[in-house]
Amino acid sequence: MKPIINVDNLYNVLEEVQDQTNSDWDTFTKAYQLSQLSMTDKNELTSLKYLPNLELLPHQREAVDKVLFHMHGRAILADEVGLGKTIEAGVILKEMMIKGLVKKVLILVPSSLIRQWEYEMNQTFFIPARAKHRSYPWEAYDIVISSIDLAKKEPHASHLIEQDYDLLIVDEAHRLKNAQTKNYQFVKQLKSTYCLLLTATPIQNKIDEIYHLMKIVRPGLLGDKRIFKEKVKKSHYESVQTLIKQSMVRSRKSDVQDNWASRDIQTIHVDFTEEEQQIYNDLQSLETSHTLTNITLSREFCSSREACYLSMKKQEGLKDSHIVDSIEQLPNHSKALRTIELIKELDDKVIIFTEYKSSQLYLQWLCQQNGISAVPYNGSFRKSKKQWMLQLFENNADVLIATDAGAEGLNLQFCKNMIHYDLPWNPMRLEQRIGRIHRFGQKDEVNIYYIVLNNTIDEEILNLLYDKLSLFEGVIGEIDQILSSFGASSFEEEVAEIMNESQSTKEAEIKIDNLISVIQSEQDQGELKDETS
Repeated sequence: MKPIINVDNLYNVLEEVQDQTNSDWDTFTKAYQLSQLSMTDKNELTSLKYLPNLELLPHQREAVDKVLFHMHGRAILADEVGLGKTIEAGVILKEMMIKGLVKKVLILVPSSLIRQWEYEMNQTFFIPARAKHRSYPWEAYDIVISSIDLAKKEPHASHLIEQDYDLLIVDEAHRLKNAQTKNYQFVKQLKSTYCLLLTATPIQNKIDEIYHLMKIVRPGLLGDKRIFKEKVKKSHYESVQTLIKQSMVRSRKSDVQDNWASRDIQTIHVDFTEEEQQIYNDLQSLETSHTLTNITLSREFCSSREACYLSMKKQEGLKDSHIVDSIEQLPNHSKALRTIELIKELDDKVIIFTEYKSSQLYLQWLCQQNGISAVPYNGSFRKSKKQWMLQLFENNADVLIATDAGAEGLNLQFCKNMIHYDLPWNPMRLEQRIGRIHRFGQKDEVNIYYIVLNNTIDEEILNLLYDKLSLFEGVIGEIDQILSSFGASSFEEEVAEIMNESQSTKEAEIKIDNLISVIQSEQDQGELKDETS
């Protein structure tokens, strides 16, 4: 028996739909239809009857329920890396299709993930999604998967903006964080009744980013941007978080830790040779136009001869330095040689993360010299080459050497070993990397290695940041949000500024301790408020 229409519920749905860019009668009707699910079969997902091989974990089921029965099909799925946002999106899509709410769907993903999404939709959810092919027009597809890079280009963008989609899904949606970019402006113009944005890092640098994402899924909910930022600055977290939670679902690894494979982390310390240490010391005292240049060159030299050499050769005033000649004479790099030893000791597949493409090429060459098959992966590769590299790694090669472009969206749980050849200043990037192998589906213990050069900025980063941050790992996702409330920039930028201005490691340590204390204090206050509310 069809439930009697609840007037208050109808008014609430209408009020929300009026905030949408395409608030016509058809949009209202579909939003109202979806709202009726919460009155009828809230505790039953029809789609699961047709997915016998899929078992939703509790946090995934909760996310699906929230999106379908409370958020009217417009939401940000922001679970931490590896918790199954794609699975949640697939079930939501399947349920909407079975209920007759969705037929025409646009799925925008990074180019490297197109085949993965196509496979998942077809094999796991039996949804006939197809990757966009140049031979067929957009109108020919009911459910199409494309990269946002292709979709935003003309003439594609104009065709897509003219379409009326039932559901829009955007994976790695933090790429929409800047409202001034073409990505954001393009997605903002797309017309869809329902919308899912998937990102493990809804806030990467500034609190503005979550505002822009919310403006896509629920226009008007957070009000004027100026008023929103004013609330954040005044630490009105409760009111802001209450609004955001109306359209964002976020689960943390700590909440579902019992279901995870264990993670073993080891730090391997390496010494420079006397020649390398001398060059490093010379770089520290090098006169440059900006202090950051010294720090950058030091970090590059800790990564590889090539990274530092190429950087200095590009800069006037540095390219003819005696240091360049000294670097050119070095036979190898101590950290790279120790990494090769570790790979041989493991005798298993390994993923290496580096910050620099020149270091990536050097490591690949060094692997080849030692009889180790290695393939590179970075953001400059075309989609087909990225897929080829991943296939080679899974089926043939021993090592995948990746820049942080390899930290987005990839499922590499067939590998259980990861080497952080370079440590990033942003701890969120480190967790994104680890999430490639430490995720649901991983059956083996995951081995994580930090390769750190003694008496260098490598060791400073480890001692000043990672050892301290591990004391409150749960706050990492909110670090930048807390800093924004004080009018500060991102955590990575704050650390860089501290390193620039400090005259000694001890001074930098004191400043970073103060920064972390502020963050910890704000987190503790937030937890106390949660407990008393």
